[in-house]
Amino acid sequence: MTVFILVAGAFTGPHVWRDTAARLTAEGAEVRTVALTALGGRPADPGAAVDLETHVADVLAVIDAVAAENGREIVLVGHDYGIHPVLGAADRRAGAIARIVYLDAGMPRDGVPALAAVPDQRLREEVMERAAGNGARGTGGELPPPARDAWSRWGSIAGLSGAALDGLTALAAPQPLGTLLQPLRLTGAVADVPVTGVLCTGNGPGVEMLQILVDVGDPALRSLAEARVPFLELPTGHWPMLSCPAALAETLIEAASGGGHRLTAADAASRTPAHLRPFLLDVPERPRERTGNTDLYLPDGPGPHPAVVFVHGGPVPADARPTPRDWPTLTGYARHVAGQGVVGVTLDHRLHAVTDYEVAAADVADAVERVRADPRVDPDRIVLWFFSGGGPIMADWLTNPPPWLRCVAANYPILAPLPSWGMGGTRLHPVRAVSRAGRLPVVLVRAERESAEIAATVEEFLTEAARCGANVEVIDVPEGRHGFETLDPTDGAREAVHRAVGAVLARLKG
Repeated sequence: MTVFILVAGAFTGPHVWRDTAARLTAEGAEVRTVALTALGGRPADPGAAVDLETHVADVLAVIDAVAAENGREIVLVGHDYGIHPVLGAADRRAGAIARIVYLDAGMPRDGVPALAAVPDQRLREEVMERAAGNGARGTGGELPPPARDAWSRWGSIAGLSGAALDGLTALAAPQPLGTLLQPLRLTGAVADVPVTGVLCTGNGPGVEMLQILVDVGDPALRSLAEARVPFLELPTGHWPMLSCPAALAETLIEAASGGGHRLTAADAASRTPAHLRPFLLDVPERPRERTGNTDLYLPDGPGPHPAVVFVHGGPVPADARPTPRDWPTLTGYARHVAGQGVVGVTLDHRLHAVTDYEVAAADVADAVERVRADPRVDPDRIVLWFFSGGGPIMADWLTNPPPWLRCVAANYPILAPLPSWGMGGTRLHPVRAVSRAGRLPVVLVRAERESAEIAATVEEFLTEAARCGANVEVIDVPEGRHGFETLDPTDGAREAVHRAVGAVLARLKG
């Protein structure tokens, strides 16, 4: 019989699993929920510190109790913070565990505390300040649970009803600081235990986006692709046991059987990564001039010519080759506009992690100024065209746009930081910036088959744009996917590219 051992995340306890556990039991599985010390389990002993090792011991006790019974196949499920004590315990009982399920959780590493997995940098700093303030440094003290309106700092609340959010808040317990600050210690034995990832796409990337990241060389995801780790998706926020317990139970049963989608390694001999496939238009070669981190594709004639600066997405690992300015989508667009009398500019910026948006935005601003200073470029006729994860950088140009910026465009963009990024307070938030764009034209190319988490940011942007009367033109790509220029060489996609380029050039030359 399969026995699911369920370990909840920060501030929560066994109560969050109630409905999911009932569904699993109805399907014939056995369920044990781990009551972690001070989080629904036994109260901490007076004067005793509760740390990660305390919670590892809590999980070990349940594993040992189940393993003592013959014929039990243990599937360990760790949600959020819960994956840390799960891995710590599984590392010491690797032979007893059939599978580990990462439920909307990070990928902890030996020697790294759970706090490092918290995406919100300001939240991490607040925790460290609290620890320093009481002298704890991981040996004592507590972090109060979030207020009702602050749970989104710890993960997307998409799908949670008001009642569920009320219950989450009412039953939350303070998180012992030591559980977040004590480094996880692993011997490596856990590496032999099969794992499955369950992605909550309302909180972060889905399988399709992970495959894109594998293709561009993300080292952690590349190792998961090589190991053939299966992934499953749930279209909800960070607390699926509360927002969709029945769907979660079905997903856990599938995970226990080894089901799921496996990523394809980037160096698979039979496969060209999606971002390196040919551009969907047959565009003639054009002269290219490379200076520093920018390439200029020059039109015929002496100029000065207007220019379109194409801003790639990401994050892209620093060692990815070729670099984005040589990717077929960017070079294809640049050659295409150069053939129509406009300088096409591609560049490399330093968006290597979600923490790099500030430096990437500065790279883009510097590149634009260098382009405008080129005597072959008309400095008063510039367009910025953003792609995918480059979308947040667009906010700087929507906010009080300069008069020489004739238009901004964006293809399948991320237009608000994703919940898992921890960037809620950043200025690089196009949804918040669009109300300051005035009459600046925005050309938005929307992929019909966009991933749910990105599509939600686009809809949020369009809602705000309509509210404030922003000048936005939407061009839809029928059946198009994220990165359709190399993924979907259809007549509809080609027509969308022609329409988008036409719309941009009309505003640039007008």
